[in-house]
Amino acid sequence: MRKLAVLAVLVMFSAVSGFGQDSKAGAILDAMSAKYKNMKSFKADFTYAPVSTSGKLGRVRSGKIAVKGVKFKLNMVGQEIYNNGSDIYSFVKETNEVNITEYDSSEESQFSPANVYTIYKNGYKYTYKGSTTISGKSYDVVELVPKNSGNMSKLEIVVDKSTKEIKRWSIWDRNSSKTVFDISSFTPNASLSDSYFNFNTASYPGVEVVDLR
Repeated sequence: MRKLAVLAVLVMFSAVSGFGQDSKAGAILDAMSAKYKNMKSFKADFTYAPVSTSGKLGRVRSGKIAVKGVKFKLNMVGQEIYNNGSDIYSFVKETNEVNITEYDSSEESQFSPANVYTIYKNGYKYTYKGSTTISGKSYDVVELVPKNSGNMSKLEIVVDKSTKEIKRWSIWDRNSSKTVFDISSFTPNASLSDSYFNFNTASYPGVEVVDLR
């Protein structure tokens, strides 16, 4: 579930050849994509929680993400991921271990916020599911279903009708359980130095470094 949750964040902070795509859903996704692609950088705080097939909400946790061009930093409970534009550092607090891999933006399998909001253009069938109201604001709901089988069965994105920003997204696994993510704060064009995206081993005493490059 941890890997699936991380994947969900990277997919959302990263329009479709296709058969029978929903034009209204496509227009919403295109507008959302253009919104984020025009930002030089952004930061966001979010919460996430699992929801069982019976609808029971699990423990709510918090996370943070920062993006600048191809660089990003993602913090979730027990895990931190850094991409400095050339290498990816994946730190797991429980084992005090960091794995280093080379970043290759050409690899389709490397989901990343560097793909800012364009992954829906490849490999997903999307459908407009209607509108919803959250705290008095109106949102559009779009469902994305991957064309290829995997751990994820579908995504649902909730987009602000006026700002075109994402408010919420949910990811379903193959067992029909889901994880719901909510944006609690968002800062466009945040001031972020390049060094912010570097993993500093000195800040993690005794960390085991596994270099897989």
